[in-house]
Amino acid sequence: MLTSIYNAYREFVKLESASSILLLVATVLALWMSNSALQPFYHWLVHHPISISPLSFEIKSLEFWVNDGLMAIFFLTVGLELKREMQEGQLADLSQVALPTIAAIGGMAVPALIYVAFNWGNSITLTGWAIPSATDIAFSLGVLALLGSRVPLSLKIFLMALAIIDDLGAILIIALFYGHDLHLSYLAFAAALLVIPSILYHWKGVTSLVLYLIIGLLLWFFVLKSGIHATLAGVALAFVIPNVKDSHGHSPLHRMEHILHPWVAFGILPIFAFANAGVSFEGMQLSILLEPVPLGIVLGLFLGKQLGVFGFTWLSVKLGLAELPNRATWLTIYGVATLCGIGFTMSLFIGSLAFTVDEYMNQVRLSVLLGSLISAVVGYLILLAATSGQEAIPEEEL
Repeated sequence: MLTSIYNAYREFVKLESASSILLLVATVLALWMSNSALQPFYHWLVHHPISISPLSFEIKSLEFWVNDGLMAIFFLTVGLELKREMQEGQLADLSQVALPTIAAIGGMAVPALIYVAFNWGNSITLTGWAIPSATDIAFSLGVLALLGSRVPLSLKIFLMALAIIDDLGAILIIALFYGHDLHLSYLAFAAALLVIPSILYHWKGVTSLVLYLIIGLLLWFFVLKSGIHATLAGVALAFVIPNVKDSHGHSPLHRMEHILHPWVAFGILPIFAFANAGVSFEGMQLSILLEPVPLGIVLGLFLGKQLGVFGFTWLSVKLGLAELPNRATWLTIYGVATLCGIGFTMSLFIGSLAFTVDEYMNQVRLSVLLGSLISAVVGYLILLAATSGQEAIPEEEL
């Protein structure tokens, strides 16, 4: 059983680790272009819509198509992953899901409280309270993978489950707090569309992924017009994709996740990083890090995640609500808690929803990059020290 879980984890993290390298390259490229002679071109490429005057038609900017379009596919993949894990994976066993769930709740609540403490009284900056609550699954697992098999499988699964639950929390936050001007008629059309996949499958046995994706496009349009953020259409679609296996052990959900995951890992997330990580350092002074928004984000990611994840884990174990992962120590748990401060993709995305003013977005980009970098380096060093002198765990013992 554990061997099969290990093999599944190894394939998953192989993809996530490679994706994290591309994310890093895309981030460095965006930063370089934003601070070189190519800055005007980068700004035009990312933020400038294209107007076709004779037709009185405007093509929205790359930033819109990435944040509202491609990220809907990312959230579709996250939703598929969540549904599969809840039905047949790590989140299906209540005894295994208790600890990462409690840790994820702490890891979202404490960073948010730290941010709120620094921004209390400012209604504009307070909207960014959820920015430091997120964890980037690709980067966090990528850093953990650098330590190889010295890290016990149970700890890797703990981090993966925690990051997935964290994604679910981020989805709920976006749905509840970052919508605007709701239009119930469009929501009604979207709700009606969500019934169609179940009817098609249970009545006619339809398993065509193309048909499901067409429904998804229509759903995306109606959700976009409804006032709820368009990316939530991806999550909604994921939870109505059938997960009933055929004679070969495959289901529409499995097939769609298998197809989309490489495109998301190697295409959508690097493009998102390129479009959102470009912060200009021109005229910027170190004192900007003492502003309420950067302080709340950096300290929320680096200190808040540590306190939240580790503190809630310690309390749940001491109160008998859960047990530590097999072979894990309190020092390795602390190292994982620090890695959870790598917010990057999700933090930048929530930041783009919270702020539209360039001044604040530059602060968000700078502080998310800094907080994530510090968390990655310190978390890696803690885990390196915690596992030093330990022999690699043979696969047959997993």
